Amino acid sequence: MCGILGFLSPPGTLPRFDMTTAIGRLHHRGPDDSGEWREASVGLGFVRLAILDLTPAGHQPMSSPCGRYVIVFNGEIYNFSDLRAGLEARGEVFSGHSDTEVLLRLFVREGFDGCLRRLRGMFAFAVWDRQTETLCCARDRLGVKPLVYAETPRGFIFASEIAGLFALDPALPRTPDFEALDHYLTFQYIPAPMSGFAMVRKLPPAHAMVVKKGRIECVYRYWDIDFSRKSALGFDEACEALREKVLEATKMRMVADVPLGAFLSGGIDSSITVAAMARLSDRPVKTFAIGFEDERFNELPFARQAAQHLATEHHEMTVRPDAVEWLPKLIEHLGEPLADNSILPTFYVSRFAREHVTVALTGDGGDESFAGYRRFYQMRRANWLADNGLTGVWRVMRRATVALENRFKPRRGKRHFPATRADEMLYLQGAEAYKHLLAFYPDEAKENMLTEDFKKRRGASRTTAYLESALSRATGADRVTRWCYTDLTTYLPEDILFKVDIASMAVSLECRSPFLDHPLVEFAYSLPGSYKLTGRGRHKHILKEAFKDWLPPGFMDRPKQGFSAPLARWLREDFGSLLRDQLIDRQTLAPWFKQSHVTRYVEEHLSGAGSHSQRLWPLLVLAIWCERMRVDMPS
Repeated sequence: MCGILGFLSPPGTLPRFDMTTAIGRLHHRGPDDSGEWREASVGLGFVRLAILDLTPAGHQPMSSPCGRYVIVFNGEIYNFSDLRAGLEARGEVFSGHSDTEVLLRLFVREGFDGCLRRLRGMFAFAVWDRQTETLCCARDRLGVKPLVYAETPRGFIFASEIAGLFALDPALPRTPDFEALDHYLTFQYIPAPMSGFAMVRKLPPAHAMVVKKGRIECVYRYWDIDFSRKSALGFDEACEALREKVLEATKMRMVADVPLGAFLSGGIDSSITVAAMARLSDRPVKTFAIGFEDERFNELPFARQAAQHLATEHHEMTVRPDAVEWLPKLIEHLGEPLADNSILPTFYVSRFAREHVTVALTGDGGDESFAGYRRFYQMRRANWLADNGLTGVWRVMRRATVALENRFKPRRGKRHFPATRADEMLYLQGAEAYKHLLAFYPDEAKENMLTEDFKKRRGASRTTAYLESALSRATGADRVTRWCYTDLTTYLPEDILFKVDIASMAVSLECRSPFLDHPLVEFAYSLPGSYKLTGRGRHKHILKEAFKDWLPPGFMDRPKQGFSAPLARWLREDFGSLLRDQLIDRQTLAPWFKQSHVTRYVEEHLSGAGSHSQRLWPLLVLAIWCERMRVDMPS
């Protein structure tokens, strides 16, 4: 696990990129070693968190024996031992035992596309071909490792983090991308290839890029789910196959030359991961869990239950946050706004684990492959109602239900139909309905908040088209699978994996997840949606059935609890002064948001007259980003 960066200038120009400063800016991603390689118009830089082959033989940038190719690589190639054995059978002789060396030799032997087809892992890498003067860059299939870049008149630059790009080229414009910020307000993240900055792009997951003469020649997708591949396995057979695939994926991720452990939230996915590790290890697994004093967000009892059942070496702590200090630093690492507040607990558990281990396995990816979110059920129900002409009947029933609740549960306060997001989406269809379920700022609320200047700079909103693009690639899949795939290719890489990478690498911790093994993902998507989400609404059905004997009785069927912070209280207490300072006193976002609306939300939340945490948190993050990343704001 490392940080990478580099540049490629146009022919005949003198490179003016600050490699030394940029390498220093990524030091947290790789405190164990660093290096740079330059030649004429090209430069490659690297910082190393040593995981495999701790000797100098794993140093980067790494050159091929013939001297033609030079690589910088961030990530892990989990099948590197098998690849190495195959290469040795073809005459290759290795100087060390790092996966970087295997990756480079494979690239030399099989070319860019041939190499990508055979990789099983998480990666972002760049290979410079000195003979053809071509730079080849790629990102892993699921989007675990990031790669950002910019194409400017001074040349092409890339890095693992946006801050690395600005360190490389301080002249890089900091003009915001208003279309990207519009997506952020809806989804709480910015989807690739956009970033918060108009000049900065992100290489999407499962994409490769070729650069020549300081200019991008092409960007293309090299992998996707093949929905024509449908499993013929019965449910019990599929359960058995799933157990084997999870064990295989877990075993591959337990290879390391440094201490290794696991996050244990008490949820199903992380508990299955630890259970698989326990079966594969001859010693107790080191597990790490955090909790909060607010019991509504505290999963420590469930983590402790799983840890006791699996006889792990368990470590836990209750968070008393120093989030006011760390949030601005994390936003600098992100380089763009991300409003997923779970980045804070992810950072805390990463920092806690790093005191004991260098690698931690996680359960990330289970929800997206096995229908773990309630919105999948809500969309399936809405689709079924529409297909059978019953949407109107359901609306009437819901209206009656709300009226009865008002009568018999007066303490809840009077509600009006439509009372929930699920009610409101009954008046919408397709991607529009799905977007409404997950939007932080639904369209109407967002448009009411934005200034006319912001709307003019943004143009027409394309948030629905973004989801429709993902849905269109899943033609031929059943409905549950289509909605799962939408999250697999949007929310998972752009929010979950981005958050985990930044939060963990901020403290030099490597995170790995068996559920992100692409053969396991392909298998999950070959199964019918009914295996994952039952008619009665049981989420992750096959996952719960396949692994129920590995965990305590009844463990699988407790209500899902997200890994998040007690945000409403934090905004009133810990962040109260910062919230008022940024959004009222300094009016940081006044050029973009109607200040009267912002002030009302802040005052009502701080006084307890209302609860607006879901609307205020994205605004606070955005304001801090503007300040810390020196965003060019309109005067």
